[in-house]
Amino acid sequence: MAPLRDRRTGFSRRRQYGLFLGYVLAIAGAVVGAALLVLSTFDPPAFAALRMAAAGVTTPLSSAAAGIGHGIASIPAGITDHFRVRSENAALRARLERSQRLVLRARTIAYDNRRLRTLLRVRDRTAGVVVTARLVSSTASSARRFALLNAGRWQGVQSGMPVVGADGLIGRIVETGPNAARVLLLSDVESIVPVRRARDGLPAVATGRGDGTVEIRSVDTADVRFVVGDLFVTTGTGGLYAPGVPVAQVVSAGRDQVAARTFARPDTLDFAIVTQPFTPMPAPVSVPGLPR
Repeated sequence: MAPLRDRRTGFSRRRQYGLFLGYVLAIAGAVVGAALLVLSTFDPPAFAALRMAAAGVTTPLSSAAAGIGHGIASIPAGITDHFRVRSENAALRARLERSQRLVLRARTIAYDNRRLRTLLRVRDRTAGVVVTARLVSSTASSARRFALLNAGRWQGVQSGMPVVGADGLIGRIVETGPNAARVLLLSDVESIVPVRRARDGLPAVATGRGDGTVEIRSVDTADVRFVVGDLFVTTGTGGLYAPGVPVAQVVSAGRDQVAARTFARPDTLDFAIVTQPFTPMPAPVSVPGLPR
């Protein structure tokens, strides 16, 4: 049989003090309980006031303990909500990307439709339309500025014919092939177009600078002031370009000569209209005895 545990405190003062303190607390608890029992029996109002005072002291502790308990209990639900929210965010991002692609496509279609409608209006009010064709390429780095049109002699395109777009004048045909033509752009250094200022009719000349822009120079007038935003259109002088076709807009103020940006920029164009010269070329006259 195993020996019984020795309950004696021995000579340890710590154990003796601990045992004594336990007895004191037990006796004090019994006395307090008996006093509360007597108080609740003979003086219920005083016992109720004491009970509420004790409740007022313990309520904050109970609330804190309850909050900690609720927080611990909500951890699994929070983890679940976190992963659910992440999955929902991923789905919403994917939906937003699809919507953005659809919006971009719709904007592109609307832009193309708007430009095509404008081009059709230009075609309706432009006399002597030869053909509407696509600009398939244009130079962007060389000082010489040309564009390639996918229409040529088979479609009636000839050298010297003007080329216009929905925004304004593009240039003129300089070379033709069976089904392609080369367009000299307004920004080419060899391009010279008589123009006038839209607000007062000031005559000027637009010459290409070879960098995608043109230079506006006044003619027959000295000390002319140009301001930013001045619009210039064709005059009809020379018989090649019809009057009133938008050419360029001034981008920097100055006197006598300034830089301007062309309205029709080949790098943003897709379709163009080839027209007859404003003043048709005279038919060749046959002279007897000379070969035709």
